[in-house]
Amino acid sequence: MQFSPTNGDFTFVSSTEAEELSGTISSPDIKVNMGSDGGKDPYATTFLRQRGYGWLLEVEEDDGEESKPLLEELDIDLKDIYYKIRCVLMPMPSLGYNRQVVRDNPDFWGPLAVVLLFSMISIYGQFRVVSWIITIWIFGALTVFLLARVLGGEVSYGQVLGVIGYSLLPLIVIAPLLLVIRSFEVVSTLFKLFGVFWAAYSAASLLVGDEFKTKKPLLIYPIFLLYIYFLSLYTGV
Repeated sequence: MQFSPTNGDFTFVSSTEAEELSGTISSPDIKVNMGSDGGKDPYATTFLRQRGYGWLLEVEEDDGEESKPLLEELDIDLKDIYYKIRCVLMPMPSLGYNRQVVRDNPDFWGPLAVVLLFSMISIYGQFRVVSWIITIWIFGALTVFLLARVLGGEVSYGQVLGVIGYSLLPLIVIAPLLLVIRSFEVVSTLFKLFGVFWAAYSAASLLVGDEFKTKKPLLIYPIFLLYIYFLSLYTGV
């Protein structure tokens, strides 16, 4: 006996007819959508992406690069700083140093180290002098920079800041000598003048170019006064 199906998907047969039936049932191809983010809820993923918050699901891929050394991260080149120190301490052109690298390739950490060293030998237990010397370095270099630009020079503030900072090295060199010859006033004064001229010449020879022409003394003079003031902070005069 056969019954009419109630819908189009099933057919009911009698038990006698069922004994003659045979066949197989194929399993449907079921795909589980786990989402594109590796196990995350696909509905939450879609919700976030539709509303512009897909960046919350992004994961940084490790490119496998090794971490850089600290000096490289801070952009500190010790060889370059050492070469610039030699260029400042030996400003004579006959020695063959490419002194223009001090101006054309300015850095910050080298001049800062020189200024801090000058500050340390000048404090005599007064740590407030350190901040004052750094302030004079920054604003003194700014004054020289503005004056150079007014006179038609093609220099940047970073270049002036680096040159003024490095050129404190001659004052650092004569500082121990001044402690020894302090009792000899004439000799001490000569050494002070020598140190100031040395520092001013190192800075002026790098900053005062041919573009200034007849205006060179207008820039050399304030540089000279700046290093006199730096020396007075050390000697207390």
